[in-house]
Parts: sequence; C-alpha cells; structure tokens
Amino acid sequence: MTSTAHRLAHQQEREQGIGTNKRAVKFAKQDYETLRQQCLKRGCLFEDNCFPAEHKSLGYNELGPYSSKTRGVVWKRPQELCSDPRFIDGGATRTDICQGGLGDCWLLAAIASLTLDQRILARVVPPGQSFTEGYAGIFHFQFWRFGEWVDVVVDDRLPTRDGKLLFVHSAEGSEFWTPLLEKAYAKVCGCYEALIGGSTTEGFEDFTGGISELYTLDKAPAHLFEIIKKALNRGSLLGCSIDITSACETEAVKACKLVKGHAYSVTGAETVNYQGRQVQLVRVRNPWGQVEWTGPWSDGSSEWDDVRKDEKSKLNHVAEDGEFWMSYSDFIRQFSRLEICNLTPDTLESDDVGHWNNYQFEGIWRVGSTAGGCRNHAATFSSNPQFVVRLEDVDDDPLDGEDGCTFLVGLMQKDGRRQKRLNRNLETIGFAIYKVPDQCKGRSNIHLGPDVLLRQRAVAMSSTFVNMREVCDRFKLPPGEYAIVPSTFQPHKNGSFVLRVFSEKQAATSPLEEDIDAEIEEEEVCESDVDPHFQHLFKQIAGNDMEISAFELVRILNNVVSHRSDLKTDGFSLETGRLIVSLLDKDESAKLGLVEFHMLWNKIQRYLEIFKNHDSDNSGTMSSHEMRCAATEAGLHINSFVLQAIVRRYADTQYAIDFDSFVGCLIKLEMLFKMFKSLERQDSGKIELDMQQWLCLAIH
Repeated sequence: MTSTAHRLAHQQEREQGIGTNKRAVKFAKQDYETLRQQCLKRGCLFEDNCFPAEHKSLGYNELGPYSSKTRGVVWKRPQELCSDPRFIDGGATRTDICQGGLGDCWLLAAIASLTLDQRILARVVPPGQSFTEGYAGIFHFQFWRFGEWVDVVVDDRLPTRDGKLLFVHSAEGSEFWTPLLEKAYAKVCGCYEALIGGSTTEGFEDFTGGISELYTLDKAPAHLFEIIKKALNRGSLLGCSIDITSACETEAVKACKLVKGHAYSVTGAETVNYQGRQVQLVRVRNPWGQVEWTGPWSDGSSEWDDVRKDEKSKLNHVAEDGEFWMSYSDFIRQFSRLEICNLTPDTLESDDVGHWNNYQFEGIWRVGSTAGGCRNHAATFSSNPQFVVRLEDVDDDPLDGEDGCTFLVGLMQKDGRRQKRLNRNLETIGFAIYKVPDQCKGRSNIHLGPDVLLRQRAVAMSSTFVNMREVCDRFKLPPGEYAIVPSTFQPHKNGSFVLRVFSEKQAATSPLEEDIDAEIEEEEVCESDVDPHFQHLFKQIAGNDMEISAFELVRILNNVVSHRSDLKTDGFSLETGRLIVSLLDKDESAKLGLVEFHMLWNKIQRYLEIFKNHDSDNSGTMSSHEMRCAATEAGLHINSFVLQAIVRRYADTQYAIDFDSFVGCLIKLEMLFKMFKSLERQDSGKIELDMQQWLCLAIH
C-alpha cells in the first residue's frame, strides 16, 4: 500500500514539473542549500549520513570490508591533502580527469566529453561552489536518472591511501570537482564498486538526459555519414573508439597514431572537392590534445594541396592540437564503434541547431499482470505495457531520398547498478512495433489484445533482446499509427523501465490504457418477481428471521462450491461475505433479505459463467493475466495499474485466481466504483475526503 502511495505521489510531482534540470528531485530528500546553511550556522562541516565515510560506501565484494583493495583506506577532506584545494581551477579540462584504482573509465570518458561543452557541464556541476566562500564541506551535482533529474549532495570526505586519492584525481592534485562528482555518482548507484564496468553512452545519457545510439562500424548502415552530419547539426555528442582484443592493448598506439581502447570525440563531418570528385571527411578529436592520425587528410598531408583555400578555411584546417580530419572511408575502417548521444531540446538552448522532438514514459513489468515476455509467449505477450506513436509528417531532406518518418526508440531498465550489491543481473529486454488496426486508430483508451497483436507481424523490432541497461534503435516508417510493446525476453520478470521516443517531426505519443469505468446493470426486483421455488429454498436456509448474515452467507456459498469438482477454491472468507452483504444490503440491516439474496445469486451465476470462459485450461482456476478481460466482460474496465493491485491482492503464489477470490475481487471493484460515483462532484473524476471520511471508507 505504501509503495502504491509513493508511486502516486511521485506521479503528482512529475505533473508539477519536478524532475526537470531546473527543478531537480532532491536525492534522499536532501536539500543542498538548507544543509549548507545549517552547517554554516553551527560552525561545522557537513557529514553525509546517507553516504557515510565507511566501508559500505566503497563496495561489497572487490571493494568490500575484507578486500585487500580497501585495506588502509582513510577518508580525508581536501584541506588534509593539499594546502590550497580548488573546486575548479582555470576551467574544467581533461587534465582534471586521471583514473584511479576503479574500473570506471567509461564514466571518466563521459566526464571528459563534458569539458568540451561548458554549458552542458554547468547543468551537471552547478556553478558557484568552492572551498573558500560559503564553504561548509558540502557540494552538489545533478544527474539524469531514469527519466528525471536528481540533485545529489555529498560531503567532501574522500577515500585515500597513503595520503593520495584512491580513485579519480586531477593531474595537479589540487582540483577536486572530478573526485566529488565521482562520489556523487557512486552515491546514486549505491557505492563506488557499482561503477565498475560500463559504456560511455550510459555516462553521456546521465549527464545530458539524451538518448544514445551505438553503431558497429564494420556493419555501418548505408547513410551513416549523413546520420553523423545531421547529429552534429543537432548538437549531439559523438564518440568513437577502436576495440581491443586484450587488456595489454589498452591505449596502445597504432602505426597510424590512432590509440586502441581510447575514447575519441567526433566534432565535424563535411564533403570537399578533391581532384574532380566529392570526398566525405570526418573530424576527430583526441582528448589528450596530441597524438594525431598520420594517414590521408591528416594535418599537413598532401591531399590538402588539391583543396581550394576557401574550402580549407571553411573546414577550419588547423595545426597540431589533437584534432584531425580523415576520410569517412578510413574512419569506418580504422575505428570499431561510434556512439551518438542525441540531446533533448532543453539541453540545446541555441537556435542554431536542429532539435529532436522527445517523449518519455515510465512503465512497470509485474509478474502476473504486465510481465508478458516477448512474442514467443503468445498466452501472455499482450499483457505487456503498450504505447502508441502517431507519425504524420515525413522527414525534411530524407537521407535515402525516400519519404518516411524517422524516429528513435529507447527502452531503459531502471536501477541495474544498485541491484549489483544484491547479485541481481539486468533483465534481457527489447521491444516490438505493430501497426494499429483501422478500428483502433485515434484512440489511446484501449489495450490491444491477442486478437490484434498475434494476428499480424511486427513492422519493426529492436535489433536485439539484450541484458543491457538500454536498447535503442533508429527506424523509418510510413506515416501512420504504431503500437510499441516493450518487454523482457522471458515472461514473469519484474522490472521498471523508461520508454523514450525521439522523432524527427512532431509525433503524438501516449500510453495505450483503457479508461477506468464501470457498466453495472442494476436489477429492479421486487419480492413477487422471485421464483416461488427460490423463495421456498430461501426460507429453509434463512431461518425464522428471513435474513442471511455474513456468517450464514459464507456457510451457504462454501457448501455450494464444495460440491463442484470444476472449481478450485479455498472457500469464501468472512471478509468476502461481509463485502457482499455491504454491497447488496439496501436497508442497512447488515443482512440480506430475499430480494437481496436473489440479486446476489444471479450475480454469482453470471460471475461463474465468466470465470469458466476464462479458465482456458480447465484447471478450476484462472490465470491472473486473464483478469483484465474477465473484468471487462463483467462490465468493469480497469487499466494496468489497477490490474497490478488486483494481482497483489487476489492471486496465489502461482499467479492463479480461484473462484472465491474472483467473486471477492469483482464485488470489491463494483463497491468501489459505486462509492466513488456517489462521492464524485459533477463528473470531475475526483473526490475529496477529510481524514475521518477516508478512514471510514478504507475500513469499510
């Protein structure tokens, strides 16, 4: 219950704009300015109890309390390490980033890319922090985490050994923004050890809120040069690298002066006239500031002699500075992979660059309700969350000359690094895209069932199902409406995810969810309408008072179901009996009279018919995945979130629902619908209760 309340509160915060870079969520509910002022007032330095200077903040295995790697570690503040510590001195540069004894080079490569754009850096490292004015031993940073920006505070106690920083440090040893940034990122991931191993794209995304594409260059798509050019025009961050085959090759320099296992930035893409033909060139930057490509089109190479001066000037042909040009053909031959981080419009404040249109949604896979697995699992596949994207306008200047709508889809699972401590692996995830049938177009208040999804082939899919944090692919489809179905590969896997769509042109996107509603048929019955035989039976079971209490009702219902071999049940509970009486008791006697019991009997007969229709394997129980359709047949329309609550409350350990639970669930739903409608004001879709009213209704 509390987790549901937390989710609803989080949803309300998002609707109020909390979670943007300008209104970041306070991580662990710690407010930087409040804590800093408290420390200044008390004359003490901040100590972060949420990420203490203890072994558990270092790690759990390789950096655990009994590891040799953590022996002799002492946490020290910068003033204890040098006489004049600086937060940032003379601007943030790549020399501020020297890797220490932590395998997080992927993160440091992403931090290095930040130093190339001071405006993006300022979003991650808020300005105005120092070790002099207003210093209180507290600093803060902002990261994009699974759909929202979070503001993370840390104290400046850093792990050291023998008087030197254990992890990242600056070349001079007197700048501390990078070790403090690393500490803040370790805090949101759970500990330092959680940072070991990763992809630069993960860092790109968490520092920008962008969405990353990965291209293997020996399988480069036909129009990758145009994709690179368009990405640069949109202000995207681009990185490239050369794969290594063994650890000893890391940062080994090839004969052409390219470095293996090293992160480069791609900073330009242009076409030049050379000896009567067009040559595609790519500009690459080595963050070392030296060691440049020496092949064709490198600085001073003979190819430049045949290029007009005005073209040379346009290409900013400069001397040795770590940046160099090379032909696109050499680029894809020499480098192994290219990463493109496409940025959101709020990151790109300049009007000089083009913008993607971006949309994002949060979702949940829950065993028994929305964890349907991939298309291979036909019985459960349609249970997965679904999202619609409506593409109307075709691309400007299509790369392949053919009309279509270009868009990116990224599926990211949450909290993988925090789960490492628990020895939990990432799930294998992916998605499929289906054409929305004509009869469903223009609607978002539906959930596509197996009758739609299993009768057609997917028009597009993620390139793979993989156990990575994110799967992202680029698509081009004709204008139309499409349903995106994200899933784990296997069914029955719990997880939370963020689905993002970046489109070239405006696109209408939304979750595909049924509207919550009820179509309850109320019987108008008087005593004379009741069959005489039924009246006779009622007199026999009701006794002299001619009314049936909840206790008697449970006994009657259990007697009936115990004689049926086609139903599996643990028997009706007293709670269910009381619910039934509360729903049907018109005169508030807390008992059922003849007419009320007759209405109940008809209702249960109808519920039994629905239950049998959805007991597909004749097991006497119903799969919880069938509950959505069964409730709809009973006139009760529910969405995924209500379905998850039903499964938590009524399904057994095998996610089956027996008959008594089914009846109890439908009775409870009908009662809740009626209570809400009686309290709703003017069809607003909302009710307002004080504490007493809320407690009375909740206990009811």
